[in-house]
Amino acid sequence: MLDELRAMSREGRLELSVHDYFDDDALWNYLIGLDVSVLPYRFGTHSGWLEACYDLGTTVLAPSCGFYPQQRPCLTYGHDRQGLDAESLRDAVRTAYEERPVRRADPVERGAERFRIARAHETLYAGLL
Repeated sequence: MLDELRAMSREGRLELSVHDYFDDDALWNYLIGLDVSVLPYRFGTHSGWLEACYDLGTTVLAPSCGFYPQQRPCLTYGHDRQGLDAESLRDAVRTAYEERPVRRADPVERGAERFRIARAHETLYAGLL
């Protein structure tokens, strides 16, 4: 798949960025500058990358494995331990391009959500002690 993406990049069909680790500021700037971020996972449950993209308003294409669509609003494509559904990935990319969905967290709601989660953890931990 990476070879195919590199070929598409050479043809000018997409901009492929392969890079070293970013510090926080560089990562936020990178994510804000993306038209779409494709999560390449074949297994897993949740993604901090998806959370960051949601906070910044960057469109995410998430695989069908795990619980990514339940975690945050995103476009999905077929990708799990059985393999990649390339047609559904093309469809998701096309949807992202044509519709330009913006799914961005409301900062006030995110603050309230963090407060609710912290209280729930506090209650759980206090009950376990």
